[in-house]
Amino acid sequence: MASHAVSRDEVLHWSAREVSDAVMGPTRLEVRRRTLQVALGVVWFVDAALQFQPVMFTKSFVTNALEPTASGNPWLFYRPMLWADHLMIHGIAWWNALYAITQLLIALGLFWRPTVRWALGTSIVWGVAVWWFAEGFGGVFSGASPLAGEPGAVLLYVLVAILLWPTDQRDAASVVDAGVGGRRLSVTLWALLWANFAVFFVIPANRTAQGLHDSVAAMAPGEPHWVQSIDRAIASLLDGRGVAISLLLALLCVAIAVAIAVPSLVRVALVGAILFAAFIWLTQDFGAIFTSQATDVNSGPLIALLAWAYWPLSARLRRSRR
Repeated sequence: MASHAVSRDEVLHWSAREVSDAVMGPTRLEVRRRTLQVALGVVWFVDAALQFQPVMFTKSFVTNALEPTASGNPWLFYRPMLWADHLMIHGIAWWNALYAITQLLIALGLFWRPTVRWALGTSIVWGVAVWWFAEGFGGVFSGASPLAGEPGAVLLYVLVAILLWPTDQRDAASVVDAGVGGRRLSVTLWALLWANFAVFFVIPANRTAQGLHDSVAAMAPGEPHWVQSIDRAIASLLDGRGVAISLLLALLCVAIAVAIAVPSLVRVALVGAILFAAFIWLTQDFGAIFTSQATDVNSGPLIALLAWAYWPLSARLRRSRR
């Protein structure tokens, strides 16, 4: 077969993006973004696997997992949630299969590059629906503690999907700075999330001497013995110190919210966020995934994934791509 010689005119008509792709390959930013998209896909895959657990195909999934989340919400949101629960309970096996398959398709879509935009878009739409009808807005209206998952793990899926949306920008300080809204949107979303954590740590329902202790202790039933041991250790640490620790956690969240806007403090803020994520995942008993009752991994891993998305790219490596 005769080879096709590339003419000078064809080369001149190549875009800078095409030349860069042909000569240099993907940039550090693109590799990081793609890695994060796959990581989000792994989380969705785990969630799909949890949704395929036998108990999820029974009516107890509705009565024990979904209906309780409706309480504490305003009537305008409460009534549609109960209507959806009553609709599901008469065909729970089919409804749950739909939920599990949807999450599996989102995961597979994130694993395959050509369908990433579809998967991220579906993740956003699905996440908002689940946040309302399954998580009851993550306890925002009922005063839940961030240790218990407020503002809802699935809302964090939505946030991550927005920040990981592919763009044509190939060079930026971080993945989120190259996102659809640029640095202004990424800093704003981060500040709002951590300000929310700070506020909910100090509301009266959570700022009590035994509030944090009781929240952790309530997680122990149904867990393996080694997880219960962790619960007892953390609950003992929190016993009678709820007010002081709530205030300290709130101050930490405020510091993390503010520091992200100061370039020299970004890494410090993100390390603090990762440590915070690890601590609350312990208090959440790893999303209760060892109880056969969990539907997701809860908020801890998603906060860590967010911190990874904000982590600055090496300036030296970014310059080497130019």
